[in-house]
Amino acid sequence: MISAVIILSFLIFFHELGHFLMARLVGVKVEVFSIGFGKKLICKKFGDTNWCLSAIPLGGYVQMKGQDDTNPNLKNNDPDSYNSKTPWQRILILLGGPGFNFLLAFLIYLFIAFTGWTKLAPVIGKTIPNTPAAKVLKPGDKIVKINGVEIKSWDEISPLIQKYDVLHLTVERNKRYLSVDLKPKIELQKNIFGEEIKRKIVGIIPSGDVIKVHYSPVEAVKIAWDKFVFDSMLIIKGVQKLITGAVGLNTLSGPIGIVDITAKVADYGWQPLLLLAALLSVNLGVLNLLPIPALDGGHIMFNLYEAIFKREVSEEIMVKLTIGGWIILGSLMLIGIYNDLHRLIGG
Repeated sequence: MISAVIILSFLIFFHELGHFLMARLVGVKVEVFSIGFGKKLICKKFGDTNWCLSAIPLGGYVQMKGQDDTNPNLKNNDPDSYNSKTPWQRILILLGGPGFNFLLAFLIYLFIAFTGWTKLAPVIGKTIPNTPAAKVLKPGDKIVKINGVEIKSWDEISPLIQKYDVLHLTVERNKRYLSVDLKPKIELQKNIFGEEIKRKIVGIIPSGDVIKVHYSPVEAVKIAWDKFVFDSMLIIKGVQKLITGAVGLNTLSGPIGIVDITAKVADYGWQPLLLLAALLSVNLGVLNLLPIPALDGGHIMFNLYEAIFKREVSEEIMVKLTIGGWIILGSLMLIGIYNDLHRLIGG
């Protein structure tokens, strides 16, 4: 519970810090920087900004001069107000939050890659009968190379299986190196979204041995970037499938579910917890860029409209869309909480 609150609070702090720094960069006064919503428990003023900790730690906000999400009609045209800035300057401020979430995730992945990434060893635990591997590979075999590519961990194997029609393996068996050729076969499998897809398989299962993989600085940057891109695309695809109905609303999770998962992951040590924090940070960044009024993406949409058409969205439309955005977010939050409770109760 405590670990979940700390992680979520830090992710929100980093998100709002991005908005804060971009706002100050373009000369906008930030009146309040709050972690959490509701009643302010602690407030300290530094410079022009009140830094606050509020009662409900399920979010946070920066209140800039001239901006009020709850009432878009409240405007201020002073030189240091949000409204006095150009649409592109406002977009920069809005991108600051998600951008800092993406930056944080990348830095976490980079840190883990530098210090040693705990992964499954590329050692075969068993082969599946009637598969290509069953004929030529044995339990205990260590996969050293595939088509000339050095293998450091088990997770590097699957992408290469999908990439090539024929695999040339270098295998270590009883301290001897062997060359093995395999032709993967295609099977129907379910992906992470429960959809049936065609995948190449060779029929091997890992031994479960765990190793710590260290990377050179160049490798670490590439690994961190690839992991960031993979997580981002996974979340984007998840949102897309939720919108199209390919994935049901019953898969949504809310704050209770996040706290529950975080508490369970914390039992496995600091590295899994950091990886979860990075994934949540990417998730926070991607979801905030959705074009829903009341989210950063919605405000970016309004400012793009103003930049392209040289006129603001009418106040009446903005108010209605903002209210609609809050209704959508509130509904999704309630559905997520219901799903969390349903799963925890065991229904």
